[in-house]
Amino acid sequence: MSVTETDLLPSLDLRDQPIERVHRDGVEYVVLGTAHVSRSSVEAVHKLLSIERFDAIAVELCESRAQGMRDPEAFKQMDLFRVIRQGKAGMVAASLVLSTFQKRLADQYGIEPGAEMKAAMDGAEQRNVPLWLIDREVGTTLKRAWHSVGFWQRFGLLGGMLASVFERETIDEKEIEKLKQGDMLESAFSEFANESAPLYRSLIAERDAFMAARLREEAGSSITANPCKVLVVIGAGHLKGLCENLRVQQGDATETVAELARTPPKARWPKWVAVALVLAVFGAIAYAFHRNATLGAQALRDWVLYTGGFAALGAVLARAHPLSILAAFIAAPIKPFRPGIPAGGISAMAEAWVRRPRVADFETLRDDIVHWSGWWRNRVARTLLNFFLVSLGTIIGEYAAGIHIIKSIF
Repeated sequence: MSVTETDLLPSLDLRDQPIERVHRDGVEYVVLGTAHVSRSSVEAVHKLLSIERFDAIAVELCESRAQGMRDPEAFKQMDLFRVIRQGKAGMVAASLVLSTFQKRLADQYGIEPGAEMKAAMDGAEQRNVPLWLIDREVGTTLKRAWHSVGFWQRFGLLGGMLASVFERETIDEKEIEKLKQGDMLESAFSEFANESAPLYRSLIAERDAFMAARLREEAGSSITANPCKVLVVIGAGHLKGLCENLRVQQGDATETVAELARTPPKARWPKWVAVALVLAVFGAIAYAFHRNATLGAQALRDWVLYTGGFAALGAVLARAHPLSILAAFIAAPIKPFRPGIPAGGISAMAEAWVRRPRVADFETLRDDIVHWSGWWRNRVARTLLNFFLVSLGTIIGEYAAGIHIIKSIF
């Protein structure tokens, strides 16, 4: 049964909701802070829309997340081969992991994650007013967060993401309302966001500034004719920061948006360290052949066994098909001579080809990955897991092989 706005009006006092009003450049922004899994947040959206008239509605969504809400079945059309070839497997896996955090909470109370955003989107359509998507693309945010922290802190990021999958503690509905004081991405990374200033800046502060600039940009565009009052629906963790930015932010809004939407360049030092290691290893192998053909053959064998063995072990841990395991073993040792798709990508494509994901795998993907066993049961998830574990195994194998070969020769 659908809930109408009339049904909701008596049940909610807006004075209990985090709402701020900001006036800038002739526009009144009514900023509602919400919890992304909360019945009262949905009610607050409905009630505001019923008692006030707005010229536009803005939501804390990027285009890809909005598209996912408009068409929840769209991900079923995902081309897994293209995702792997384009190097997006890690990003897709990360996005899926983050979605489990919201879904775990939502399953307890029967409300879809982001239902208040969907209510605002529906309200804009029903009232025929412009809908502004003001959040930064989630992929860009994750990349900037990843590049903002050091090597060891990245393990904390991975740990926080994994914890969001495996955590099974039941959360009281009152605790969900406390999420109004935080941000869902920040909550997913738990203590790491609180203890890391660069991570907090990427996940929260930058997005506060980005969304404020997007509001200014939309309000000043010719697409929207002189908006006087705008409803802004955002996670309450952004309420204070966005309103402050909206009051004091200066400069060209479009330039601010472009700057904060820029994907940071990859750090060069990890690549140079890897290249230096490979050159050192093959220099050692060449020196071993110079000294003794048998010693050189042993060093070359060790390179193949270590890199191929650890890569294959990653595929085994992902419960990949024997052909995918073989592909990992063959691809890893020749990685230095084969630029392009990594060993994890080759093994994952082999897995996707041998065990082609079924329609049912796409249909149940979001439900399956909420439980750790689903990552091995679902063919789409297992292919992504295979990509990650084989790539990790290849890196470990390279360093292990280098250390062993250099020690055995010198």
